[in-house]
Amino acid sequence: MAKDLSNYRKSYEKEELLESNCPENPMELFQKWFINADNSEVVEETNAMTIATIGKDGFPKSRVVLLKKYTWEGFIFYTNYNSEKGKAIEDNNHICISFFWPALEQQIIIKGVAEKLAENLSDGYFESRPDGSKLGAWASEQSKVVSSREELDENLKTFEQKFEGKEIPRPKHWGGFLVKPVSLEFWQGRPNRMHDRIKYSLQEDFSWKLERLAP
Repeated sequence: MAKDLSNYRKSYEKEELLESNCPENPMELFQKWFINADNSEVVEETNAMTIATIGKDGFPKSRVVLLKKYTWEGFIFYTNYNSEKGKAIEDNNHICISFFWPALEQQIIIKGVAEKLAENLSDGYFESRPDGSKLGAWASEQSKVVSSREELDENLKTFEQKFEGKEIPRPKHWGGFLVKPVSLEFWQGRPNRMHDRIKYSLQEDFSWKLERLAP
C-alpha cells in the first residue's frame, strides 16, 4: 500500500503576525487568538488541544484532550491520574500542548510544567459534569486492557446501580492538571512557506522574551 502525497500543497494567505501587534504577555495573545477562533464559524471544538508526553517506555505520545480553562497562570485540563497519560506526567511533568486551527491557518505550541490541580478545584469542576460523565470516570480504568466492549458496559451498569439516587462523588484517581507555560510559539501561515513564527520564552524574572523564528 502506497500513496504519494508530494503534490498536497496549500497557500496560506489569511493573516500576518508582526512583532508590532504582539503584547508583552503571551497569554494576552493566546486569549485574542482563542476568542477569535471560538467566535468564528469555521473552527469546531476550539478547545481541542494535543498533549504530548514522554511515556514509561521512553517514547513520546500525543493525544487530543479538551482545554477546560485558561488563566494568567496557565492551562487546565482533566483526566484519570492512573491513565497512561497521568502516569507519564507523574514521571515527567514537562509536557507540550498545541492547538491547530487549520481554517485560520494558525497554530500555538506551548511547552510547560504540569502540576496536579488543588482537590477543591477538581471537585468543583466534577460537580458541574453530567451524571453520565461522572459515572464514566468511575467505570473506566483508563488505558487498561479490557476483554470486550461488554466489560465496559457492565462496569458502567455496576456504578449506575451503586450511585442510583445518590450524589456521585469525584473519584480520587480523577482530577485536573494545571500546565504552567515556559514557552509559547504562535504560528501564522503565510504565502511561499514564509510563515510567521513568534516565540515567547519565560525569563528568570518572570518576564517574557519575544523572538521571531525562521519558518
